[in-house]
Amino acid sequence: MKVKAKKHLGQHFLNDENIARDIAEGLTWEGYDRVLEIGPGMGVLTKYILQAKKNIEVVEIDTESVEYLKEYYQPFYPGFKIHSEDFLKMDFSSKFDEQIAILGNFPYNISSQIIFKALEERYTVPEVCGMFQKEVAERIASKKGTKDYGILSVLAQAYYHCEYLFTVPEHVFTPPPKVKSGVIIMKRYRTEIEGVEQKRFFQVVKAGFGQRRKTLRNSLKALGIPEDLNDHDFLNMRAEQLSVEDFIELTKRMK
Repeated sequence: MKVKAKKHLGQHFLNDENIARDIAEGLTWEGYDRVLEIGPGMGVLTKYILQAKKNIEVVEIDTESVEYLKEYYQPFYPGFKIHSEDFLKMDFSSKFDEQIAILGNFPYNISSQIIFKALEERYTVPEVCGMFQKEVAERIASKKGTKDYGILSVLAQAYYHCEYLFTVPEHVFTPPPKVKSGVIIMKRYRTEIEGVEQKRFFQVVKAGFGQRRKTLRNSLKALGIPEDLNDHDFLNMRAEQLSVEDFIELTKRMK
C-alpha cells in the first residue's frame, strides 16, 4: 500500500532516508520526552523516533495516511498514538498534560500557521524542529536588518532561539516541489515577557511591519503613539531595524 500525495493538502513526501534521519536527530530531547509529528504521511520521519525508542504521537488529516500508519506502524509499536484531525484545530490543553515537542515535514500551505499555533501553545511546546519552504525557514531564523526579517522572525524569536540547520533540494520529494526547503530548530527560552501583554506585543509587531518601508512613526500611528514617545529614536526607524528586544521595549512604551 502506498499513499498518494494530495495537492490540496500540500503533501510532498520525503524519500531521502539520510535527510529524514538528520531531521529526527535535530531534536535535543532536553526538558521533554514526547514528540508530536505533524503530517507524517507514510512515516519516513516517524520510524526514526520509534526506532530510537522515543515517545511519538502523530497528527494527520489525510485519512489514507492514517490507514497506512494504522496498518504498518501501530501494530508493532505499543503506545504509538495517531490523532486523526487538523493540527491547527487541536486542543492541546485536553490532549497533552506534559511537555511535547513538534516535529515534521510541514505542509507549505500552512507553514506560517503552524508557527503561530506553536507560539499559542508555547507553554506546552519546548521545541519545534522540522522542514519548511526555504524562504519561510529563513524568515523565521533571520536577524534584524535583513530582507527576510519580519513579523514571523520577531514573534518566533521573542520566545524561541531559532536556528537554520540545512537546506533540502527539490528532487528528494515525491512529487518534487517547485522550491527548495529548509530545516530549522526552535528552542524555547521563555514563555512570558515580563511587563508585556502578548496581544499588544503582537499588535505592535504586526503594525510595524505592515508598512515596512515607512518609519514606525507612520506605521504605528493607528495604534496611538503616546506623547512621551514622540521624540524617541525608534519612531524614526523602520521595523526591520529593530531587534526583538527593541520591539519589546517599544511595546512597553506603547501602553
